[in-house]
Amino acid sequence: MTRAVNYFSWQARIAMAPLGRRIVEVGCGIGNFTRMIADRDLVIGLDIEPACIEQHKANFQNKPNVRSMVLDAMDPAFANLKNDNPDSVVCLNVLEHIEDDLGTLKAFANILPKGGKAVLIVPAFMALYGPIDKHLGHYRRYTCASFAATATQAGFKPVELRYMNTVGFFGWWVNAKILKREEQSEGQIDLFDQRIVPVMEILETWVTPPFGQSVFAVIEKL
Repeated sequence: MTRAVNYFSWQARIAMAPLGRRIVEVGCGIGNFTRMIADRDLVIGLDIEPACIEQHKANFQNKPNVRSMVLDAMDPAFANLKNDNPDSVVCLNVLEHIEDDLGTLKAFANILPKGGKAVLIVPAFMALYGPIDKHLGHYRRYTCASFAATATQAGFKPVELRYMNTVGFFGWWVNAKILKREEQSEGQIDLFDQRIVPVMEILETWVTPPFGQSVFAVIEKL
């Protein structure tokens, strides 16, 4: 369901609000989220896939404020990004793919000034972990509490932590625990994207859900 267009747009709009003017985007892919922040003073898009970065460069070749780099956050060269004076890091649906999540968050903290923010979306609840997660290369899922503990250990303080997508929680559970699926069907994605996301976006604007498929996190460098 994370491939759904409306769901991605919903996540992206939430993630945009806390970001500053000089952003490092970790796991930029071909630039779907970059398009939404391309008006900022500086956006540095990073990905470990050279093909993605080639397309990212092509997509933003007329944007001198957008840079594209093949770079892993755990590479020592990542620390050099501090010289670009970023005020924000954004990492959407990526941290769960990285084995050393604590080391990665420490790398984020290292390039940010005091008060700089990192904005992340990660999957929620290990109880939902199943064949789809394994197929996607997920090492883990989080709770708000477990993410807060890791972020604090990395040198951040939590500013906002909340669950999102309550309906997706149940859908993921059915796929993982009952159907044992390794991927979601096109029908599921279309139904969720077209019928459920617009309603959930409105409801979760007014009421913070007690659980969900994902954790939305804003953390601040100490």
